[in-house]
This record gives sequence, C-alpha cells and structure tokens, in this order.
Amino acid sequence: MGKILRETSKPSSNSSSPSPSSPPATTSSASITETVRGSHQFKITGYSLSKGIGIGKYIASDTFSVGGYEWAIYFYPDGKSVEDNATYVSLFIALASEGTDVRALFELTLLDQSGKERHKVHSHFERTLESGPYTLKYRGSMWGYKRFFKRTALETSDYLKDDCLCVNCSVGVVRSRTEGPKIYSIPIPPSNIGQQFGQLLGHGKRSDVSFEVNGEVFAAHKLVLAARSPVFRAQLFGPMKDQNTQCIKIEDMEAPVFKALLHFIYWDSLPDLQELTGLTSKWATTLMAQHLLAAADRYGLERLRLMCEASLCEDVAINTVATTLALAEHHHCFQLKAVCLKFIAMPENLRAVMQTDGFEYLKESCPSVLTELLEYVGRFTEHSDFMCKHRSEAILDGSDINGRRVKQRL
Repeated sequence: MGKILRETSKPSSNSSSPSPSSPPATTSSASITETVRGSHQFKITGYSLSKGIGIGKYIASDTFSVGGYEWAIYFYPDGKSVEDNATYVSLFIALASEGTDVRALFELTLLDQSGKERHKVHSHFERTLESGPYTLKYRGSMWGYKRFFKRTALETSDYLKDDCLCVNCSVGVVRSRTEGPKIYSIPIPPSNIGQQFGQLLGHGKRSDVSFEVNGEVFAAHKLVLAARSPVFRAQLFGPMKDQNTQCIKIEDMEAPVFKALLHFIYWDSLPDLQELTGLTSKWATTLMAQHLLAAADRYGLERLRLMCEASLCEDVAINTVATTLALAEHHHCFQLKAVCLKFIAMPENLRAVMQTDGFEYLKESCPSVLTELLEYVGRFTEHSDFMCKHRSEAILDGSDINGRRVKQRL
C-alpha cells in the first residue's frame, strides 16, 4: 500500500510555544430528557360478579408496551389493604417486564359512561411533582391508589353502566440521552435506480418483447413491463396472454405516446414532452399530455396518470380546455375536471371556449358535463335570473351568450 503524504512546513525555532493566534478548541454536547407516552383502555365487564374474590386479589389487563417496557393495569374489586375491609376498590399500574429504576409519569382515569365527561382522573402529566417522576425499582413494582373509590359510591355512579367499568391508563416513560457532535458524516447519494433502468431501455440489451406502434418498433423487457403495469402483466404472463408475445401490435396510439409511456415505465419520470413532439408550443405539449394520460389509464399506471393530470391542471387554456374536460370525464380525473369547469365558467372565458371546436366535441361526447358546467356558471354570474337562464340555454343549444349560433370549425 502507498503512503499518505501530507504537506508540512518547517518547524520554527519557537515551535514548542503555542501560537497566540490559534483559538482554543471548543466542543459541545446536549443532554435530552423526554417522555415517551402511550395509553391503554381496560374494560371490566361483570363487575358485580368480581366482588368477593378477596382482599388483595386483582383482575389484570392485558400487557401493553410503552417506552420499551411492558405494563399492566391491576384492579382490586375488594381492595388491596386488609385494614380497609373491602370498603374501597383499588387501582394500580404495574411494571410487567424486566427493568431497573424505570422513571415514569402516570394517569389513571375512570371513565364516566353517561356522556357527561365527568371522568375521575388522577394525573401527574399536568402538574409538577416535587420529587420528579416516579421510579419503579423492579418488575412487579406498582403505583396507584389503595382507596381509589368507595365501593358504595362507585356502584351508584355513572362510572358503572351495564355492570361494566372502563379504565384508561396513560404511561409516560422518562428517557434521557446525551448527544454530541457527529464524528462521521457519510453522504448518501440519491437513488439512481430509475437511471439504471432507463439505460436498460436505451441500450435495448436482453430485450425479449417488441411492440409495433403506428409503423415504429420498440424493444422492451417483459419482466420490467409486468412489474410496472398490471395490464402488461396480464398481457405477457396472465392466463389470457397474447399468443405472440415476440412482437405485439398496439392499436389506437401514436408512436411518440407509446415512447413516452415506456420512458416512464423505465425511468419513473415524465419525458421531455416538447422533445418528443418536436414542437415548442404549449398546445402541442398539452395535446401530448392528454394522450399520455389516456395511455396511463389504459395500462393502469396510476402515478403517470396523476402526473399528466397535474401537468394539464397547470396549462389550462382557451383552445384546449374543452377537450381536456372531456378527457377528464372519460378517465375519471375528478380534480382535473373541477379545474376545467371552473376555468370555463369564468365570464371572461366562457364565450371564447364555446367558440372552439373542442366545445363542440365536449357537447357530443359528454352531454352530462354541460349540466355541471351550468352550476359553475351560476356561481360566477352576477346577473339576473333571466340572464342566467339565457346563458344556460345558450350553452345547451350551442349559441354564444349573446344568442348567436357558434360556428362549427372543422
């Protein structure tokens, strides 16, 4: 192995004395004490049948975990102390796992079952304890009340309903730790799995399936497609899979759209839509996003569908909003649909949108959407009821808001 060389300067004659310009070294650390809190509800059914089991005998809840320790609630129907002669019921919380000097705060609550919220609460979370949190020395250590409630009062109270009691116990385990400066800081690079799969698509190595789309052929990998799309999984490996999986012909889709679809499947990101279309206009990008959304829905790619929906929401425009609305209706894109309806219904947009070819297509393909559009128009208009009625009739019969027929632009 080679040696690590360091550049050093020659020692001066007074190198033994510290440099007056060097600041003293300082370090720091912090002690952090916090409470890890959790709770458990214990329902005691058949209270009257539990009476008479004997003083010091208990009914225990299931154990529950808080702060890395196990806990249990103990209820004594005849009390815990012999000297009380079963006058009181007792309630305790106990450490049910191994532990030494476990410090904790507690809250025991007997729930009012009348709906009046008059619970009987003994809590240490909301008040300062003179001696600090309680310390439980070992497994089986308990905290609670021997005289939690007088039995005669309990049995005539709203805490007992249908011979049932409900107890809620909150435990806050106090934990301390010391934090110092981090000695090591190793940067973790971001995931590049998308880039690696993208390169797999770009190289075309080991491809085992191809797709013919509008005269263009695209090579791909069955396992990658099946892992990403439930539709491809069924088509390539399902019981009804295509007989010829070497070259599958895709109908009703343009080649750039399928190319964008494959890009997402391998890269998990949207491609540059302007680069795919070869055009820089917003209209071309929107059109591409519309087709890609339909393709995503067709192949069950929910993330891609939502990405296209978000892109279309950002680029709502007069000349494309009607076709986008029709697309949103067909593919159940409710958020995109709401954005389009709100945009069209604005008084400054309505007339212009109604004059587009896309609006004619919307009327023919999604007539039910026009009813919803009228509701949005009603929210924006400030005219009389007559004007609203006139505007509604105009939308339904294809006229503009001034009564003129809209020309069909082919």
